[in-house]
Amino acid sequence: MLKPTALKRMFFFLFFDTLIFLGTLFLAYNLRFNFQIPSEFLNNFFLVFLFLFFFKLVLLYNFKIYNISWRFFSLAEVKKLLYAHLIAYTLFIAIYSIFPFYFIPFPRSVLIIDLFLSLIFIGSFRIAKRLFLESKNNKNLKKTLLIGATPFAQALFKQKNSFYISAMVDDNLTLIGSYFSNINIQKFEDIEKIVKKDAVESVIITKELKREVLEDIYKRLHKFNIYDIKLVTLSNKETTLKNLSVEDLLARYPKDLDKQKIKSFIKDKTILITGAGGSIGSEISRQCEFFGAKKLILLDNSEYNLYSITEEIKKVETISVMQSVVNKEVVEKTFIKYRPQIVIHAAAYKHVPLVEENIEEGIINNIIGTQNIIDLSIKYSAEKFILISTDKAVRPTNVMGTTKRICELYAQNVESDSTEIVSVRFGNVLGSSGSVIPKFQSQIESNQNITVTHKDITRYFMLIPEACELVLQAGAIGDGGEIFILDMGEPIKIVDLAQKMIDLSVNSNIKIEFSGLRKGEKLYEELLIDASDTKTEYQSITVAKSTHYDLTTLNKDISELLIVEDKIAKLKEIVPEFNHQLNL
Repeated sequence: MLKPTALKRMFFFLFFDTLIFLGTLFLAYNLRFNFQIPSEFLNNFFLVFLFLFFFKLVLLYNFKIYNISWRFFSLAEVKKLLYAHLIAYTLFIAIYSIFPFYFIPFPRSVLIIDLFLSLIFIGSFRIAKRLFLESKNNKNLKKTLLIGATPFAQALFKQKNSFYISAMVDDNLTLIGSYFSNINIQKFEDIEKIVKKDAVESVIITKELKREVLEDIYKRLHKFNIYDIKLVTLSNKETTLKNLSVEDLLARYPKDLDKQKIKSFIKDKTILITGAGGSIGSEISRQCEFFGAKKLILLDNSEYNLYSITEEIKKVETISVMQSVVNKEVVEKTFIKYRPQIVIHAAAYKHVPLVEENIEEGIINNIIGTQNIIDLSIKYSAEKFILISTDKAVRPTNVMGTTKRICELYAQNVESDSTEIVSVRFGNVLGSSGSVIPKFQSQIESNQNITVTHKDITRYFMLIPEACELVLQAGAIGDGGEIFILDMGEPIKIVDLAQKMIDLSVNSNIKIEFSGLRKGEKLYEELLIDASDTKTEYQSITVAKSTHYDLTTLNKDISELLIVEDKIAKLKEIVPEFNHQLNL
């Protein structure tokens, strides 16, 4: 019987609205006559009431005011309330104008007084219950600071949340001092003062902020041990909240990304992507779809990875090719059949310790695989070949980096005829398979301590989408023979990254353990062997000095590398700067 229902709510409001309508009209009469109403004016009081009651009731029902729950009564409903009243009183005036003799005598100023009284009492009746419910519920909810007075913030006020919005800040100076859903908007600079004063427990950011600003906010909240920080995101056209991640704090967005240049490079082209199911290959596939490729040839030797990316690409004709780049004769059939105009070679073994344990496989897959794809691109007149390289190719300390350096040497010195061959070198991408972030996240979720190899180890990081866009941009401006280097910003200490991930997980039980450098691992990576002497029109892309290596000698060295027993010694002969670090 006591369980609330929509029908019970409607009858509840109807009953009290009737009392309010009657009370406000009687009060309006009293105010008009200074609480001494002449008896002749009361003769038609109930006639006036019945007409106003009928019009207001019908219009409030028509505007669905009776369908709104207490807790969701907002500014939108106040506007509906206003419209309903204005129309109701307009209709009454129309009736009065047509049949004035039924209402004589009638003080017309009563209508204006009653209009305002009815609006105030009907609105206050609903808002009062909402304020009561909120104040009652807020005692058990987290006090939350909202950053950004945006439409997304407005939506949060309307929802039933597990938090209580106690304060709000914004960087828009024109909004400072104004009110947002009854909350005073304060300055960004006041964040620490607000957190301390209001005992804020969590923070929600409702607007897009630059990485530097986000990092600054994180550091300021860090002082008060606040790590429950959420961002409003738009996913599938729905507003959702996601936890602030380390990717959000480390992400670098290139300032000179030329999407028009990329589009003109990709649009209406047939593009072959090797390693299409991997972290880099799959994102390049998405980018090629976005920029209007004519056809995508997705090549990968992993059935699941190939299936996953093929299922995702829908707007472009897609050919799934399950092949290994090592098998030249089989891959050649793909080149003959589809004649790709652009070839992007992302297939490689990239995990340093695994390649150290499987040196021969690393050499065959990385070097021979790359050699095969470059040779076939030249043979079948591809317009452009792009090699995805790595910062580990610079003064390499491991086999993986050395194999990629040999690939760069081959790409720079091969006789390419009409095919323009370029390499693009960059550091770690955030969230890629095999990178530290997924590993750390897995350890946190398992409530394990995070293992970092060394307290001083650093790495460069960039978001996968931005890295892939810059790869395509570098490919677009290349003339052949260049090694392009992407600006990765400042290197990040891995121990700092790990600590941020622990902080954001709000799990104080997790500690950092140091396990020692792994085989082939070095403390820091580089992007240049020597200082870059060539700039491009884009600040985010520079060009490394070219290295000449006689092609006949290089082919001979690669052939010997496949058969010699001491492969490390031969790798050092081909790449003299290779300084193998055993670290064991």
